[in-house]
Amino acid sequence: MRGAGAVVGLLVAVLIGAFTYKLYFEKSAAAGGTSTPAQTIDVTGVKMDLLAIAQAERAYQAQYGSYGSTDDLVSSGAMSLRKSGRDGYTYDVNASTDSFQAVAHCVSDARPGCVNYSIDPTMTVQTAP
Repeated sequence: MRGAGAVVGLLVAVLIGAFTYKLYFEKSAAAGGTSTPAQTIDVTGVKMDLLAIAQAERAYQAQYGSYGSTDDLVSSGAMSLRKSGRDGYTYDVNASTDSFQAVAHCVSDARPGCVNYSIDPTMTVQTAP
């Protein structure tokens, strides 16, 4: 009987561990809008690209007194980002003389359930509608 009790105890411990593991990864996938490590890496890259665009906007604004379009940023040398997107995301920059907003639009056909991200002069990456 002692051996059966040990096996039951081990089985209960494994079930609790498996449930905790499953719950943890479901929660982390829902929080970040990603579900695989590759998607997490892609989203991190998108957020870093948005930060690079915002830094380039700051440099451009300091030099020219207004914010610029993507073409303006690249031609002035403020930004070296030459691609218009990354792995299922496309970038769009809306600039005016006193503000800008860069948006990473998710192509839902390429990645169902993904989230759009944006950044503005506050340098905070946020989810966008």
